[in-house]
Amino acid sequence: MAFPTPPAVLSQRDLRPDELTSNPTAALLRLHAWMHLTRTASNRILELFRQGLMKGTVTGGQGNEALIIPLALLADKAVDVVSFTHRDCGGQLIWGRHLCEHLNQYFANADSPTQAREGNVHYGDPAHRSLPMISHLGTMISNVAGLTDSQRRLGRPAIGFAFFGDGGSSTGDIHETLNLASLLSLPVLFVIENNRYAYSTPVSEQFAAGTELWRRAAGYGIEGLAIDTTGDVLETTRAFAAAVEKVRRTGRPMLIEAHTLRLRGHAAYDTCDYLKPGENDAFLAADPVPRFRAALVAAGHEPAMRQVEAELDAYLEACIKVSLAVPRSHQSAAKMLGEVLAPDAPPLPWVPSVESDGPAPQKTAHVTMAQALNKALFKILAERPESLVLGQDIATYGGAFKVTEGLLPAFGRARVLNTPLAESACTGYAIGLALNGHRPIEEFQFADFATEAVTQITQNAATYHFRCGAKVPLVLRFPCGSVGLGSFHSQELEALFLSMPGLKGLYPSTPQDAFNALLAAYEDDNPVILFEHKALYRRGKHDIVWDPNYRDVWRPRRVRAGTFATFVTYGEMVHLAEEACTYFETEYERSFDLFDLRALSPLSLDEIKASLDRTHRLIVLHEGRRSHGFGAELVARLTEEPFFSLEAPPLRIASLDLPVPFAPELEQVFRPTKDKLIEQIANWMG
Repeated sequence: MAFPTPPAVLSQRDLRPDELTSNPTAALLRLHAWMHLTRTASNRILELFRQGLMKGTVTGGQGNEALIIPLALLADKAVDVVSFTHRDCGGQLIWGRHLCEHLNQYFANADSPTQAREGNVHYGDPAHRSLPMISHLGTMISNVAGLTDSQRRLGRPAIGFAFFGDGGSSTGDIHETLNLASLLSLPVLFVIENNRYAYSTPVSEQFAAGTELWRRAAGYGIEGLAIDTTGDVLETTRAFAAAVEKVRRTGRPMLIEAHTLRLRGHAAYDTCDYLKPGENDAFLAADPVPRFRAALVAAGHEPAMRQVEAELDAYLEACIKVSLAVPRSHQSAAKMLGEVLAPDAPPLPWVPSVESDGPAPQKTAHVTMAQALNKALFKILAERPESLVLGQDIATYGGAFKVTEGLLPAFGRARVLNTPLAESACTGYAIGLALNGHRPIEEFQFADFATEAVTQITQNAATYHFRCGAKVPLVLRFPCGSVGLGSFHSQELEALFLSMPGLKGLYPSTPQDAFNALLAAYEDDNPVILFEHKALYRRGKHDIVWDPNYRDVWRPRRVRAGTFATFVTYGEMVHLAEEACTYFETEYERSFDLFDLRALSPLSLDEIKASLDRTHRLIVLHEGRRSHGFGAELVARLTEEPFFSLEAPPLRIASLDLPVPFAPELEQVFRPTKDKLIEQIANWMG
């Protein structure tokens, strides 16, 4: 069914600041029209929910209209960046969504913008720089910062609008991002929607008495101010217009504490029984929407307003009728599984040489894995203008393991960014860049520190494509593995991160595979974690060459052929396994079909399964801890079909279920070693 044609007044989605002086009547009537539609739609959505016609729950923007409508109209929808909250439905409509799309999203029907994969306001339009929110509200603003910076890098005069509540302002991501935006001088307008409650928690239980949130701006060297959106709408709009103009002109961030109202509870199920006596009445008395309408009536605009309101009300009911007729969403498991990841991207036109300016075919003799990765980074930065590298200590110092050494003088600080100790915000910033066509490579100083960015990696980056079809071409480099550094610098985290859908993972064991893996990860349209075992960074030197089949790194590599058992491992353990295989061939005359898995997600197991069909025995080795370890998934995947043809139970070898101990003697007890590996295999062989 076709969508109803919007009334003519809704074609006016912009507001120029000069109109507030040169033609204030037209500006005020435009503000009123959008505020009326937003309030009426929010009320009708609540009614539809209470009638049982909407599933789950709904949130409304009643009381937030005088904040979001002026700002959304003042934004430049052609270049600016935004992430709306669940109070900002009017902003979604102004940005370009048809009201039927908005309603379909609330109905979670077959035509919803998220294909019913997300509820009510958890949607956006990334293609037009409107980023869908997630419930971890603090994490969204760094995405806005990154996408805004991407726009500026592309020469577009964009600013960002990052909205979050008074409750959300307590989260670490908010503070990390304010600091990052100030440090990088990103033109983002950060807006605290202070409606005095975070669900049921009042501001008095969130902040010390008398706290004015806008004053936090001074701590980050940016401007801050407070705006009361419950007063005169014209003055509110003028204040917002001045702020927008200043951010756009100066290129500096600004923090606004916008005092607003929440006239309904946190969501439809909220009884509001936590409000103090008379508090709700005070909120209703301060509601700017009816007072704004009354002022316009008093100014003689009632006839025009009534006509517009009638058109808007009829349009709303027509849209509700259309959306109610849309069937429920029915999607097969295959369809949903097929859309978790972005499709394979075509290969990039790389210069067929290890060195971008070298002869082809050109060989680099005797390089370590760290040097191979460094050469891959040089190649990417030299050949791909959309690339950039970021992380802690990666610029002047060259990274904790010198993998980024030499990049800064070659490519400059615009493309080789030292970041503050703020893994979550910096990863969110990288996500924003990736959403807009840049392809960032982020180095974590140690893989362990990526736990600071778990939400950004697993809830944001990993889910974008499934939620809204957006590609996030982002490489996350994880230096991992035990090298005598203790619990906080040594962990293997593949089982933790790759259990979350939407992430890819590569784990090379040789310099050649490391070089190939970085190129393959870079050109992928999904977030890819590159696991780099620290013990391999300088484990000998090897020749690397330009390999036109570099994408083969997404499949296992058969390291050696054998007949007794199928042996699967990855990372540093490949070298340990090779030593064990040599021992058993020499001492027992038993050979193993040894595979280096290389790609941990998605898993490509056909060749390994074919081997297991021949050997009927399976050994899986990994350095991560045994319980809930990655090896358990491998054993399950490989044996669930040929289970009854196995001639021995699968052997799973891993580290102990301990935090990684520091002393070398204890670390050797904790992790697999050559001697323990040989002993366990020998006992298994009987």
